[in-house]
Amino acid sequence: MSSKNAEPASPAATPEKPARVWSVTRRFTVLYLASTAVLLLLAEGFLYSALQTSLFQRAHTLLGSKVRVLRLLLRAQADKTDVLASEVEHEASGPLSYYMRILDEQGRVLLESPGMTERLPAAVFSAAEPAIAEPLAGIEHHVHPHESFLLVSARAPVGTAGHETRTVQVALDISSDLALLADYRRTLLTVLGVGLLFAAAVGGWLARKGAQPLVEMTESARQVTASRLEERIAVLRWPAELAELALAFNSMLDRLEESFTRLSQFSADLAHELRTPINNLRGETEVALARSRTPAEYQQALASNMEEYERLSRMIDDLLFVARADNPKAVVKPVRFDARKEIDAVRDFYEALAEEQKVDLICEGQAWMNGDPMLFRRAVSNLVANAIQHTLAEGSVRISLYPLDSEALDLRVRDTGSGIASEHLPRVFDRFYRGDSCRPHAPGGSGLGLAIVRSIMHLHGGTASVESLLGHGTTVILKFPAAARIPTLAAR
Repeated sequence: MSSKNAEPASPAATPEKPARVWSVTRRFTVLYLASTAVLLLLAEGFLYSALQTSLFQRAHTLLGSKVRVLRLLLRAQADKTDVLASEVEHEASGPLSYYMRILDEQGRVLLESPGMTERLPAAVFSAAEPAIAEPLAGIEHHVHPHESFLLVSARAPVGTAGHETRTVQVALDISSDLALLADYRRTLLTVLGVGLLFAAAVGGWLARKGAQPLVEMTESARQVTASRLEERIAVLRWPAELAELALAFNSMLDRLEESFTRLSQFSADLAHELRTPINNLRGETEVALARSRTPAEYQQALASNMEEYERLSRMIDDLLFVARADNPKAVVKPVRFDARKEIDAVRDFYEALAEEQKVDLICEGQAWMNGDPMLFRRAVSNLVANAIQHTLAEGSVRISLYPLDSEALDLRVRDTGSGIASEHLPRVFDRFYRGDSCRPHAPGGSGLGLAIVRSIMHLHGGTASVESLLGHGTTVILKFPAAARIPTLAAR
């Protein structure tokens, strides 16, 4: 049994439809059509207004002149009624179709054009203007939709003395003018419609023509795949606006190709690095399991395996450090510390190894700096270990501090070892890079020492560079910036 208070099942949530976005061609067409429509409307509005103003100014001028004529006749020839009658009664049949009426002071009709009472009774006229005033603009009066008049009413003195006045009412038939304006409006609307259709066709063609480079650029972009990153968009054939886009796209492809190449190389190097300890572990284990052995022999095999485990562990730790350092959100919280104190700690740690290999380990310079002391010590330690490993007996490794302005620091580690060929210098900081056969990785090393140094310098906003000459040694230069220039999370 269902309960009356049971809530109705909520309808299944329907996914929102993505908003429809107009294509560039449609946008350009609509914008071109809208601008053309605005221009046509402004032009046609101006032309229509000019014609309308001209026709009505002409009509008002004619009405004013007719009022002045009647005033002149009433003043000069008031006693000659035949002249007035001729002027009043015969203008209705003229080319301009005037209708005139003369009223006395009591409002009685003295003279009027034939048929005027039926069309235009005296009551439809406005109040008469004073006898000394120029007639104002007439008022428009529509008898029916196809017959319209412009009306004006004014006072006029009678005789030279001007003791009496008459009311003069004049109407001008403007039906032909209004018909002309109506025809003109229809013509303008026809021109507007045809113009917009033409503009839509031309705008669509121009938009498609203008967007053709984008279509071709899209086709070129579709050719780019992970296996075809060498594809590039030709820049010289594009318009200036699209040339910048093509350059930016090609630059992006350059970066992607470089990243894919380095990633592929990194994967291959990582597989190579992992293969050696895993093969060693497998070989030791297979030998240990080939026959029964004494506890001492098993212990020796486990000890050998432990060395390989430690090597793998160090490699994984180094990879994790480099990955964390490459994270855009990784930051350094700089503190001010004595750089010489950290270097002395590194020298004390490697002094026994240096003495064993008969290499002099020399430190010089004093400086304070801003940065992470643990990362600073790790970078120096990696450089010193690498330098000792590749320096022959009776050689030396020199660590030098050069304080710069605003607590910036220039640190150099120079050895008298075998040196590095110039063609390998740009890539010595790459992960697992083995291009230089003269400087093989240290036994047990992960091949990530210099890559970690570069990551530490990146975290500090500094730079790492190397100078080397075959047979004369190598110098690694680290430039640490002042604290104000160390990147923060907000800056990243």
